[in-house]
Amino acid sequence: MTEISAPAPLAIRRRPPTSDLLRWVFGALILLGLGYWLVSSAVDEPSRFAQVTVIGFSNGMIYALVALGYTLVYGIIELINFAHGDNFMLGTFEAQSVIGDGSLQLPLLFFTISIPVGTAVTADSSGIHKAYAIAMAMVFATILCLAINVAIERIGYKPLRNQPRLAPLITAIGFSFILQGIGLAWKGEGRISVPQIIPATPIIEVDGVVYYTVRDLMVLLITIPVLVALTWLVRATKPGKAMRATAQDRDASAMMGISVDRTISFTFALGGALAGAGGVVYALYIGTTHFQLGFRLGLIAFTAAVLGGIGNLSGAVLGGILIGLISAYNDGFGDARWTYTVIFVILILILVFRPSGLLGEEVPEGQ
Repeated sequence: MTEISAPAPLAIRRRPPTSDLLRWVFGALILLGLGYWLVSSAVDEPSRFAQVTVIGFSNGMIYALVALGYTLVYGIIELINFAHGDNFMLGTFEAQSVIGDGSLQLPLLFFTISIPVGTAVTADSSGIHKAYAIAMAMVFATILCLAINVAIERIGYKPLRNQPRLAPLITAIGFSFILQGIGLAWKGEGRISVPQIIPATPIIEVDGVVYYTVRDLMVLLITIPVLVALTWLVRATKPGKAMRATAQDRDASAMMGISVDRTISFTFALGGALAGAGGVVYALYIGTTHFQLGFRLGLIAFTAAVLGGIGNLSGAVLGGILIGLISAYNDGFGDARWTYTVIFVILILILVFRPSGLLGEEVPEGQ
C-alpha cells in the first residue's frame, strides 16, 4: 500500500516591520536629495565643481593613508588605536623639521634632540635639493612614527591583550593625550608653516580655469605607490600572510608556528609607517600643521575606515575618498561650518542601513 505523505507546509511570507520600511524610505529620500544637490551644483557651476572634486579627491587620498592605519590594527586585534591620529600629527611635525629647519628632530617630553641633515629648502631651491628634502622627510617621518607605534604597542597594549576591551581602549586615549602633549612641547601651540616647495603649477587648465596642479599630482605620485605596496605586502608576502592568519585565528596561527606577538608588532609598525607617510603628504599639500591636528584628522580618518568597512583595506581607501569628496562639496557649495555635522550624519546613516560599512567588515570565516 502506497504511503501518502502530508503536504509540505506553505512558506509564509512575512512583511518586513514598518520601522524598517520607513527607515529605507527615509534613506532613499536622503540619497535622492544629495544626488539632486550634487547634480544641480555640477550643472550650474561645472568648472568649480571639477575644481572642488579634485581637491576632495586629493584630501581623500591623504585620509585613506591614515584610515589604513586604523583598519590594519583593528583587523588584527580588534582595537581602535586612538593614538594613531596624534602619531600622524608628529609625522607632519617631523616633515616640517626636515623641510623647513633642515634637521632631524627627536622629540622627548622636556627637550628635543636636533641633528642637522642639510635639507632646509625654499620654493626657490633646485629640483634636486627639493627631491632630497622630500625623500629625507619621508624616511625620517616614517621611521619616527613607526617607532612610536611599536613602542605604544609594546608598552601599553601588549600587557592588556587578554584583558577586557575597555582597558586597552582607555590606554589608547591616554596615549593620544601623551602624544598631543609631546607635540605641544615640541612645536608650541601656534600653527606651524611648512615651506610650499611643491608649486601649484597648472597641469590641466581650460579658459584660464585651473583644474589640476602639480601639487595635486604629488599626492597621487606618493599615495598610490604606497597603497599598491601595502596591498602587495598584505596579499603576497610571508609577513602579510601571517597578518591575515593572525586576524582570523590567533590560537591556530600560534599552533602553526606563527609568532603572534611579532606579527602584531609588525602590524603596528606598518600602521605607524603609514601615519608618517601621510604626515609628509599632508604637510606638503596643505602647508600648515598644528599640535591638535591629530585629533581632528584622526577622527575623520577613523570615520572613513568605519564608513568603508573597518578591517577592510579597500574599504578604508573608499571611505577616505568619499569623506574627502563630501567635505570638499560641503565647503565649496554648502556651509563650511557644517562640514563635520554632514560627515557624521552620513556616517550614522550608513551605519543604520549597513552596519558593516559600504564594503563590509572582513571577518574570519565561520564567525
